[in-house]
Amino acid sequence: MTWQRPQSDVLARRLEEPRRFIQVVAGPRQVGKTTLVQQVVEAAKVPVQFASADEPTLRGSEWIAQQWEAARLMAGAKGAVLVLDEVQKIGGWSEAVKRLWDEDTRKRRPVKAVLLGSAPLLIQRGLSENLAGRFEVLYLPHWSAAEMRAAFGWTVERSIFYGGYPGAAPLADDHARWVRYVRDALIEITLARDVLLLSRVDKPALLRRLFDLGCRYSGQILSYTKMIGQLQDAGNTTTLAHYLDLLGGAGMLVGLPKYAGAAARSRASSPKLQVLDTALLTALSGYSFEEARADREFWGRLVESAVGAHLANAAAAGACELFYWRDRNREVDFVVRAGRRLIAIEVKSGRATDTLPGMEAFASAFKPQRKLLVGGDGIPVDEFLTRPAVHWLGP
Repeated sequence: MTWQRPQSDVLARRLEEPRRFIQVVAGPRQVGKTTLVQQVVEAAKVPVQFASADEPTLRGSEWIAQQWEAARLMAGAKGAVLVLDEVQKIGGWSEAVKRLWDEDTRKRRPVKAVLLGSAPLLIQRGLSENLAGRFEVLYLPHWSAAEMRAAFGWTVERSIFYGGYPGAAPLADDHARWVRYVRDALIEITLARDVLLLSRVDKPALLRRLFDLGCRYSGQILSYTKMIGQLQDAGNTTTLAHYLDLLGGAGMLVGLPKYAGAAARSRASSPKLQVLDTALLTALSGYSFEEARADREFWGRLVESAVGAHLANAAAAGACELFYWRDRNREVDFVVRAGRRLIAIEVKSGRATDTLPGMEAFASAFKPQRKLLVGGDGIPVDEFLTRPAVHWLGP
């Protein structure tokens, strides 16, 4: 893959700077983290020690020390770069990295470190605790419609259906094969290796059913009580909320909270389910691209999910916070908070709805700086999805 994501330039500039921080490249599985790092370090023309911990048998922290020593040995006057892929899978990784990084800092060894993995899991397992002040994160979200167009020549409609996984793109012309790839190589591997293997999950079958439910109901508000009924499980709301957090950390599915001004009330609300890549929805839907386009209601729900995924990926990268809003029969599809700015977004997708427009009610209650309509006679869907989300959030 020769296409380079915009984050390549960011990482290249950071590695050209004097040795200051450990670089953490984080994001969902199969969005090109390893490829991006390889492109950058190859262009840098410095010695590189590249090693991956993405193995069925987890390695120990002594493996990190071995890789680090190899980088030290190859570091000359220009230094060397050590790249550790899927480092969060190693027990005690953060303590080992801290010790080795601090040793090199004291002795002024010119070894730069790049760690790859999933941001929430990495942070939970040691970044903030043991490496405070020593790292900065570069987050890689799912590929946008603009990136898929630039790399593969896709239309926006094709990206809405097939999503933003570059590895799956060459298979899109063979729909059955594409579905198998998304299910087996993306969904199953992510659940098995990035969620169940690294986190305590007492009910793995419930987590899998919750993921399937979230894909079916993406774009819809569903109370935890209704979820429990749909899942036919004697679980509790705390368990479901925790599993949604795990799925969100793996870049698969999030539960958007209701915007209420008060954080405590937002956390207690019924979530709006939202896939982070529409491929996860369509691969489980049973629809082909042509069938999806012909079903106006399904396509409308898919468009809204694509808009939501575009915003949710920006939120995962730290550009904003994302909510929904509902008061009785009045609803706003998405509420975005970026710093002190509040933006209300409605999607006119053609999907039938049982709620009345809530934009004016929301505006009266919360005074957003901007109100946007996407689709219909508002901003064209193609334009919204091919511009970075932050474009719509600025002054």
